Amino acid sequence: MGTKGREIVGLDIKKLLELLNKAYADEWLAYYQYWLGAKVAKGPMKEAVIAELTQHAADELRHADMVTMRIIQLGGTPVSKPEDWAKYSNCGYDAPNDPDVEKLIEQNIKGEQCAIGVYKSLLDLTVNKDPVTYNIVLQILQDEVEHEEDLQALQEDLEGMLRRSHK
Repeated sequence: MGTKGREIVGLDIKKLLELLNKAYADEWLAYYQYWLGAKVAKGPMKEAVIAELTQHAADELRHADMVTMRIIQLGGTPVSKPEDWAKYSNCGYDAPNDPDVEKLIEQNIKGEQCAIGVYKSLLDLTVNKDPVTYNIVLQILQDEVEHEEDLQALQEDLEGMLRRSHK
């Protein structure tokens, strides 16, 4: 990032870089959680769940790319070792050890809700202080809110289907 670009950032860049690296770690862990969940999913509505998880994985990977580029523009270095992602992460990693679609949906809703909180905090921090980061964070937050809605709709459909099959 150019010196004038850094000058317009009206907050502690070191602190911002720390928060962005934590979000970056979250995105990689979310990507892997979705990606692997899509591979192991079993149960009713499996195909719809796999399609949703696969799409969300692609979105999380795109988010990681967006955050990476901003970290670099701000003069920082993205967390370079995958083994460090869990240390930096806000939201952690919920391994899809239970391939049941209900469990996978539940795990990923929890992850999206955490991500929404993370990006809402970053939005609040950067508003009127760092327009570039603010716009990136806003785009990601919009996706995370949509992901939560998608997963909750799948959860409702699955619950409805299971109720009908138990009658």
